[in-house]
Amino acid sequence: MYLCSVMGRNVEFDEAAAIQKAMEVFWKKGYNGASLRDLTDAMQINSSSLYNTIGDKQELFVRCVQHYTDLRRQDWDKRLNSNKSPFETLVEYIHEAVGVIINGEDSCMAVKSAFEVATNDQRVKDILIADNDRAYQFLHDLIRNAIKMGEIKTDEDPALLADYFNSTWTGWYESYILHKDPIKIKRMADYFIKQLTK
Repeated sequence: MYLCSVMGRNVEFDEAAAIQKAMEVFWKKGYNGASLRDLTDAMQINSSSLYNTIGDKQELFVRCVQHYTDLRRQDWDKRLNSNKSPFETLVEYIHEAVGVIINGEDSCMAVKSAFEVATNDQRVKDILIADNDRAYQFLHDLIRNAIKMGEIKTDEDPALLADYFNSTWTGWYESYILHKDPIKIKRMADYFIKQLTK
């Protein structure tokens, strides 16, 4: 937190809170749909203050994507350290992922960013690659631990299953965008879980 000049006077600017607010705007409207006015209104600053403290819209977006992926990492760490069994944690995570797809109007900011901006900005692409790598490691560790505890078949490959779920989840997201069929997504998730315990 630091001071910045707004309309000729010094005010306290909570950058973390402002990034959170801007992230919510980008998450809802996407990069192209979010106007500078939308962002500065949400952050409760004017455009001059935005340029002086963070930079332009693109720089703000990069910071927001980084913030979003940091939150995801914190959530994964919390799940890995919970008192629930690895398989219970995995199943809960899969069901919540399905819920995000079929109930969350804003869905996943990482997926949105990948399709909308990542191909044009190497910084965003690098952040999302790191996020994907962390998602893989989270799933790999859960599956490996579940195998060790006898909750998943011992002949399963944690690396393969982690990669498979990462790509499958994106496919579920795309399928729901096209067909708006929640039953289909739930059935695919239940099938995936069932395959783990055969």
